[in-house]
Amino acid sequence: MKIGDKVSVVDDNLKGLVTSVHGETVVFRDEFGFTHQYKMNELVLQNPNIYEGLKTIQKSESPKPVSRKHQRKHLILDLHFEKLVENPQFYDSTERIFIQKEKLMETFEFCRKNHLKQLEIVHGIGDGVVQKMVHDFLIGQTNIDFEQDVFFYHSAGNVMVWFR
Repeated sequence: MKIGDKVSVVDDNLKGLVTSVHGETVVFRDEFGFTHQYKMNELVLQNPNIYEGLKTIQKSESPKPVSRKHQRKHLILDLHFEKLVENPQFYDSTERIFIQKEKLMETFEFCRKNHLKQLEIVHGIGDGVVQKMVHDFLIGQTNIDFEQDVFFYHSAGNVMVWFR
């Protein structure tokens, strides 16, 4: 370092022009006119010209590995009876609720067997019979979390289930 060099302090927000050098001690004046004294190893030369000849190389960012298990969307089970059977008009109400419960139990087994993390059950709003059946079924299950807030109970046509 020599007189007239621009320097900045490594561990402080100070910079200025070198006014004198005494062995390992450097004295510099900051932008406000105050003088400061630091050892040479605590200062860094400020020379913006040192980077002019260097070319910057733009490297592509390597893709973050994501497991296939987490790329899948959650499974959706629609319990609307028209989507479960071909001719819904041939079934009475007892058969309908029985078939819907069977489909719910099959889907739960599938989710547990394949280690799925989320299941969305679409039961519809209607009279609340299917909703009550789904809610009662979920209460009887273990190692799951589901939306069971009273506020949403009669206003939502679906429920999200998270498997632990």
